[in-house]
Amino acid sequence: MKHLKKPHWQILIALIAAVIAGAWLRTVPTESAVHQGFITGSKFVGDIFMNALKMIIVPLVVSSIISGIGGVGKVEGFARLGGKTLLLYTLSSLIAVCIGLTAVNTLKPGLEDGKPNTTIKAAIEQEAANLEDAGASKEKLERVEQAKKDGFAPIADIFKRMFPPNIILAASQGQMLGLIVFSILFGIAMTRLDGSMGQTMQHVIQGVNDIMITLTHWVMLAAPIGVFGLVTPTIAAAGGEIFYALGRYFVTVLAALATHFLVAMPLLLLLLARVDPVRHFRAMRDALLTAFSTASSSATLPVTMECVQENAKVSQRVSSFTLPLGATVNMDGTALYECVAVMFIAQVLGYDFTLATQFSIVLLALLTSIGVAGVPSASLVAIVVIMQSVDIKGAEAAIAVLFSVDRLLDMSRTAVNVFGDSCAAVIIGKSEGESQILKDESAL
Repeated sequence: MKHLKKPHWQILIALIAAVIAGAWLRTVPTESAVHQGFITGSKFVGDIFMNALKMIIVPLVVSSIISGIGGVGKVEGFARLGGKTLLLYTLSSLIAVCIGLTAVNTLKPGLEDGKPNTTIKAAIEQEAANLEDAGASKEKLERVEQAKKDGFAPIADIFKRMFPPNIILAASQGQMLGLIVFSILFGIAMTRLDGSMGQTMQHVIQGVNDIMITLTHWVMLAAPIGVFGLVTPTIAAAGGEIFYALGRYFVTVLAALATHFLVAMPLLLLLLARVDPVRHFRAMRDALLTAFSTASSSATLPVTMECVQENAKVSQRVSSFTLPLGATVNMDGTALYECVAVMFIAQVLGYDFTLATQFSIVLLALLTSIGVAGVPSASLVAIVVIMQSVDIKGAEAAIAVLFSVDRLLDMSRTAVNVFGDSCAAVIIGKSEGESQILKDESAL
């Protein structure tokens, strides 16, 4: 019973309960009051939990970054920190995309007996025909356009988002990149204040950060209930003939994600940080389960920062910079998934890409993953952009088919995204000479 008091066990139990409840709901008629009431209630609870997590993101990130810079007091150290962070994020994302490309070329999930899978191809063609009908296409086209507006930004626009014209509006819209840049500039300017004024500001910001950490603890007390509410509707909606037809694609994505999660990132921890990967897995349990449940790296950010700072013992100076930036631009699982999805659709539709074209897909996956928002299923829009760039026809129709199994894959790749960010924080922290990382057994 003592173990059940730990958050990760409670969240895991909630996940199992959600799977059981979702499976039971699949046996209940969807039009019945029981089914609709259970789903509505679950979504209501899940939405409240997600809103609570999102509520604390902005003040937590801003106060953490500013207090971290104020505690150091030197700009030079953060320039070095930024260079290491970007280099490591590029390396881990490149490894992830290469793993995805290898998996999809080896397992060939889009082929059946060496030929394009006729069942999936027929589903895509049917969806394309539906999209041609004005009445049937209106809702889906609106969803794609809204996703393009909210979930994906062209590469050039990323630099514009670094300097939002209205920081309050950027905060309300969750534009993390602009908030990060503003917080860095604010922190640097604060270190230039003379005398007691600078110290007073530092104490105030540090106090706000401590308060936000306490609020994170409070929100996580409701995590098991929130996780149940988020996962139950997902399990209840999963299934169908197309789900089984996409089985090999589903397995290919999961195998590639597992390879990056269980092999590539632990090797980087061993080689670059000289730490035990198992200890880091244990330190990140709460964040990984929350990421899997919410399918949102942004919403998980408060929990990620808590786990990295309190369990892994990475300093606030390093974690407050690397983790918010990682939740914005470092998407290992997303980049891997985009590569696999594009190649899978190409196989189904009969495209035979050369190595040069596949290499361009790798680069596009790396670049577009930066512009994907940390919200559920935003990467589907990036896949449309990649497909259009390599001249694959029927992008929207193909995405509509993949959407049927995307939620479960999205949950998995979000956990990979979060784990990649945390690994980067550990590696960079060790490179900065932090010897206390992953040493405290009691914190794990």
